Amino acid sequence: MFGLQVDCGLLLEPLGFIKVLEWIFSIFVFSTCGGFHGETTLLVSCKGVVNKTVTAVFAYPFRLNTVRFSAPDSNRCDGTWTDIYLVGNFSSSAQFFVTLAALAFLYCIAALVVYIGYKHVYQHNSKFPLTDLAVTIVTTFLWLVSTSAWAKALADIKISTGAGIIPLIDSCKAPETTCHFGSVTSMRSLNVSVVFGLLNMILWGGNIWFVYKDTNLHSQLIRGSQVPGRYSAQRI
Repeated sequence: MFGLQVDCGLLLEPLGFIKVLEWIFSIFVFSTCGGFHGETTLLVSCKGVVNKTVTAVFAYPFRLNTVRFSAPDSNRCDGTWTDIYLVGNFSSSAQFFVTLAALAFLYCIAALVVYIGYKHVYQHNSKFPLTDLAVTIVTTFLWLVSTSAWAKALADIKISTGAGIIPLIDSCKAPETTCHFGSVTSMRSLNVSVVFGLLNMILWGGNIWFVYKDTNLHSQLIRGSQVPGRYSAQRI
């Protein structure tokens, strides 16, 4: 009863096909977000220095408050240049988002193994479909929360690494010192990660119905509606 019986044709059924898409889309989430590296640059002119590029390199998990700009020169603008850090710590939102993607990736692998290799067990043991339904509902909610939090954090990251940081830098206000914004690495891959977060939420939410149909809750509802005089107003 518990032997392995692989049926790859189940991947073409809605439940199996959506699970594969969830698995693939989770990979895109932690690759586009977790693999990001970027930098923001300023052009600094001060005593003995003209348009020197100073750089702050940042990456996942985006603890920007630990990221420091390089000094314009060894004399640190004749002592007027102090250590400058970016503002904000967005690691909680970023790590929540990426960790959820990693857990969803692992769960999809386990679910696909059970669904494809042990479909007979999945069908005869009501605990598997019910567990799958509970996990699917919770994961859908977590995708909503984590994607919303990460989208907000991303908007703040763009502000914290953009041209608006110059008025906040005290060293740029020193006599004979001027600062101009140079550039910041494109964050298109991070924008894409938000899109894939939303797609994951839609996929997991849409899959609730297909998982529910495999549970005894759905079968009991069908049997109840077929009893004369009961649930006559219901339609499946």
